[in-house]
Amino acid sequence: MKEIHTDGGLVTLGPTALRVRQALDSVFVRWAAASGAQDVLYPPLTKVADLARFDYFVNFPHLALAAAPVDTTGLAGLPKHPAAPDARLEEDQLGPAGYTLSSAACYGAYLGLAGERLAGPLALTTAAQCYRREREYTGLSRLLGFTMREIVMIGDPATAKAHLVGYKELILGLSAHLKLDLTTDVATDPFFDPNSSRATMQRLFPVKEEFLTGDGVAIASVNYHRNFFGERAGISVAGKVAHTSCVAFGLERWLHALSERFGGGWDAALDAVLAFDTSSASDTDPAPDTGPTSDTKPAPDTKPASSTKPATVGEAAP
Repeated sequence: MKEIHTDGGLVTLGPTALRVRQALDSVFVRWAAASGAQDVLYPPLTKVADLARFDYFVNFPHLALAAAPVDTTGLAGLPKHPAAPDARLEEDQLGPAGYTLSSAACYGAYLGLAGERLAGPLALTTAAQCYRREREYTGLSRLLGFTMREIVMIGDPATAKAHLVGYKELILGLSAHLKLDLTTDVATDPFFDPNSSRATMQRLFPVKEEFLTGDGVAIASVNYHRNFFGERAGISVAGKVAHTSCVAFGLERWLHALSERFGGGWDAALDAVLAFDTSSASDTDPAPDTGPTSDTKPAPDTKPASSTKPATVGEAAP
């Protein structure tokens, strides 16, 4: 069977390609564990009202995909076998959509903590099947449905920035081992109103930095959201509005990079990832920077990932 099959933005992974993706994710999970992140799984759908809270339909309406129910009052007109290859459900065959398909993994973290008063910083990691509507889909580099691993920090400004510092070094270290020759690029993001104080701060301190392959595909990013999600979700840390940051990995885009690097040789790609996973020293992992966060326990001292200087970081994918 084929190791990679794509059709209309959807991908099927064969056994070896899937093992490569699992090996990559195990590297990212180990990094998350080393920084004290708890592993969490969030719902696959997001309420429209919750995304509206984050201005999603103002900034990213072109990416949104809704989960709409089928209107059963017109059963006779619904597609039947044999259906045309481009068969679809038309607008008048669907009911109102109260949910959307997730387009990023980290939204669940902020919604899951809505209204929480944390005693100290909290690090979380999650993986999600994500969906984005695009003008066109291209192999593994631009998919309708894809897998995203994120490592999220909720804390004070210094902790949120420090969370990201070591990850840039780790990502570049992994790419050097795999000979991917990544470059970094500071990106602007439409997430903030261009006339707002946040947009002004974004120009002074960029909020998104991407890691790009030679053909311009962003396979990872480090992102600093300031207090946006803390304000909108009502999350506080030690009595103050939470600042958040995250590191995002597009797993299928890493497969794209490895396919280009190894000419589609998935066994060689797997060997290279496994060699990194088994030989990389633990002292290259980010230092733990979180601990218990209940309101009844004191917040632990936090440690920066690898430096006391803030990284150049950015808003979360998308």
